[in-house]
Amino acid sequence: MLTTFLDAGRLNQRLTLEQPVKTPDLSGGIDVSWIEAASVWALLEPIGAAMRNLAQQSTETVTHRITIRIRSDLKSGWRFRKDGRIFRIITIRDPDETGRYLVCRTEEEGQ
Repeated sequence: MLTTFLDAGRLNQRLTLEQPVKTPDLSGGIDVSWIEAASVWALLEPIGAAMRNLAQQSTETVTHRITIRIRSDLKSGWRFRKDGRIFRIITIRDPDETGRYLVCRTEEEGQ
């Protein structure tokens, strides 16, 4: 397998990595809140957009590829935050399986 070269200087966006915390609510459901897990440098690349119609409301979803240095604790379902923007992590992969970087496919809704 070929090693992917990435200039670390391209990790030029500071993002907050957040993990969900689930707590039971009073009606038998679950409340989800978010806590900061880390602040990371990342390469943020938009890769696509789609319009969805749900319940007669249009929602635009923008897909991004976010590259960060390797982390052993990162899971899909976590999210990145930059200012007021939220990027929900859909998939995570090590592009060349060398344990240097992770590439996350994310969705940003409502843009």
